[in-house]
Amino acid sequence: MEYVTRENIMNELQQSFHSLMDTYNLEDIGLFEEQGPNGQYYMGYTINQNGGTYFIHQTYKTNSNGHLALIGKEWTIETDEPNTDDKTGYESIEDVFQQLD
Repeated sequence: MEYVTRENIMNELQQSFHSLMDTYNLEDIGLFEEQGPNGQYYMGYTINQNGGTYFIHQTYKTNSNGHLALIGKEWTIETDEPNTDDKTGYESIEDVFQQLD
């Protein structure tokens, strides 16, 4: 398991902003990060598309130095709708956007 800094992951995600906005006709895109249970950390994108806000992320594990390692390549979609379950199991960011389209 390779651990990297939070800043490295953020930079990598930010580099794809313009490409994702153009390819998927997004209204807006930003970074998403959230502390999870048991040393988990979620990082990915916050997007606005078709009038909805979505949080698209992967799950990382933190070590004692605060560095992060990707637990699995699977992507998860959360919405800002309170009664909506998270959708998980997407193998690529392309799969995520096909689901949202």
